[in-house]
Amino acid sequence: MGTIRRALISVSDKTGLATFAEALHKKGVEILSTGGTARFLKEQGVPTVELSDYTGFPELFGGRVKTLHPKVHGGLLYRREDETHAKEAEQNEIPPIDLLVVNLYPFEETVAQEGVELADAIEQIDIGGPAMLRSAAKNYESVAVVTDPEDYESILEELQSEDSEDAEEAEGSKGAKISLRTRERLAIKVFQRTSQYDGAIARFLNQSQATESSFSLQLPLSSELRYGENPHQKAALYGRFDEYFNKLQGKELSYTNVIDIAAAAELISEFNRPTVAILKHTNPCGVGSSEEDLREAWDKAFETDKQAPFGGVIVCNRPMQEALARVISEIFTDVIIAPGFEAEARAILQKKKNLRLIEMVAGYEEILGEQVVRSAPGGLLVMDSDPKAMGLTSLEEKVVTKRPPSKEEIDAMRFAWRVVKHVKSNAIVFCRHDRTLGIGAGQMSRVDSSRIAVWKAEAAGLSLEGSVVASDALYPFADGLVSAAEAGATAAIQPGGSVRDEEVIAAADEHDMAMVFTGYRHFLH
Repeated sequence: MGTIRRALISVSDKTGLATFAEALHKKGVEILSTGGTARFLKEQGVPTVELSDYTGFPELFGGRVKTLHPKVHGGLLYRREDETHAKEAEQNEIPPIDLLVVNLYPFEETVAQEGVELADAIEQIDIGGPAMLRSAAKNYESVAVVTDPEDYESILEELQSEDSEDAEEAEGSKGAKISLRTRERLAIKVFQRTSQYDGAIARFLNQSQATESSFSLQLPLSSELRYGENPHQKAALYGRFDEYFNKLQGKELSYTNVIDIAAAAELISEFNRPTVAILKHTNPCGVGSSEEDLREAWDKAFETDKQAPFGGVIVCNRPMQEALARVISEIFTDVIIAPGFEAEARAILQKKKNLRLIEMVAGYEEILGEQVVRSAPGGLLVMDSDPKAMGLTSLEEKVVTKRPPSKEEIDAMRFAWRVVKHVKSNAIVFCRHDRTLGIGAGQMSRVDSSRIAVWKAEAAGLSLEGSVVASDALYPFADGLVSAAEAGATAAIQPGGSVRDEEVIAAADEHDMAMVFTGYRHFLH
């Protein structure tokens, strides 16, 4: 077993196909193909038999039916070592197909397009492809099946090897030889891929048709992690994380590193101006923006809290520059994240061998809009993501106090609202238009969070006079707002919606504060 004499190739992604098919042809493998794939191979000079000529049956219904034929599935499924199967195959003139190369219609790419129509998505649901893949994978002892172009190279290397497992030693025998171990691996990969493909279809249709259905998830292993939240906990990362976040150097990532990187990326995506954020345990402890460069933005972020950055995470939305790298290198930092690192900056930072440098690949924002999935006892919690701060349009029309905010206060409100969204509830943030001043996170009462934010600002030597305060959720009582006013805040931004809103508004008026209601809550647990 293992010798390949006949292959069926039908792919939508033709990456690397010409080289692969040419190598098979040189090994004496007969190549069958369909439609566009057959035309492509012939154009590349690879002798190819049209599948319709092979089966004696034409493609029907615009190509919807072309591979659903006994000569295809019989050739893939019959067990070569079974005498009854072999006899039936001979009687029905069904030659063996020893290699199947199929990748599926680009359904995921189609539905990822903005404004895709349901009819267009349905046309990209592959029927024959998954059916053939499953047939071949079920019979992997006799058939090799390839669904990922990334596997072409390793297969070609094996074909060149003289010691492939299960290789037949007969000299002069035509065909290529693929080991049983490889065929097993490829078969497992097929079932993973078809499961993922079907899951993508089900999720899209469930969303598009607004039905209630089960939730399924199939993701490839990305990497084993250094450990979980604690060293005694094992952890692994699944999916496409490494396509968007490229580790350039440093220790292997742990579970908490990945969580921190995700939180940092979500926070920094809120800002357009050159911005630096410092996080600890996913909470921002300082955020600064500049009209000039990252170095100035860093000063504003760092001054918010000069203790928390040690062992923390630093993220910026511009390529890391030498000036910033030099000052950061003086601080013990766990992870630094940027959309790129200039050569001089990289040279400085790479001296710290354990420091993890993470490059955010262009387009990372795309995955921030994906659903949020968390474990729950006996199941999973699934919800829509919350990628951007809501309610910031037309703030001037959302004023609820007698005094409207000034332009400077409006600018500070926008900055504060973008930051407070990423602070664990209950969250209170004091800001100016380009920097944080005091942050209170994760307390059992909003008043306590406010007190911590005030205390942090005082400890950092930062004045809250004329600042803006942001609350991620409504003020249930006026006391939290009053404490902010007494600390020096002159304006507030919050969702509103409390049964005591009138009391809170009255307290703001009494302290001559301007306040807007965004109408959106941004709890973060």
